[in-house]
Amino acid sequence: MSNIITITNVLGSFATNCYTVANTKTREAIVIDPADRPEYLISMYENQKLQPVAVLLTHGHLDHIGALAGLRKAFPDIKVYAGVEEKDVLERPKLNLSEMFGFPTRESADVYVADGEKINLLDTEITCIHVPGHTKGGTCYYFEADAMLFSGDTLFCRSIGRSDFPTGDANALTENIEKKLFVLPENVMVYPGHDSRTTIGKEKRENPYF
Repeated sequence: MSNIITITNVLGSFATNCYTVANTKTREAIVIDPADRPEYLISMYENQKLQPVAVLLTHGHLDHIGALAGLRKAFPDIKVYAGVEEKDVLERPKLNLSEMFGFPTRESADVYVADGEKINLLDTEITCIHVPGHTKGGTCYYFEADAMLFSGDTLFCRSIGRSDFPTGDANALTENIEKKLFVLPENVMVYPGHDSRTTIGKEKRENPYF
């Protein structure tokens, strides 16, 4: 039986899904897309006796990084991961959309991962899948042992991410979803950046974009 659990918090004015993946045995945790309200997340981790060791960013848009600075301050040893092509998006307010909403924000990652790179956290292996289209460095994180994919704003339940923001590319988005995500087992649970969960099989059969 797996020791891995997932906690979902919907945070911020854009109703972004912030996921916490934790190992119930070691009490270590990963934060995926810390959207907003760092004080709420910090309190939750303290109450549940969880120790965040890493942040995985699916992409650099403002509504997915709003709590990052607060988490870094509260947990100074935490490591932040993002796709190697997303460095520019994180660092430039125009590209991460923070300038558009009047909150110029510049962020960075400690570790920039490449397509297909595997990282080991929580005593499990995570595959980093570069899926450009929503942003140029959009990255999904695949927990193969637990059949979980964290897709950010790349793939949604019966939908896909927008491609009209800076560095977006509609053709790249659909092509890469088909080539890199739809080849995963159909039972893989997809945890998107907004709205409800789905599965790879359901999206292959029912997503109107394909």
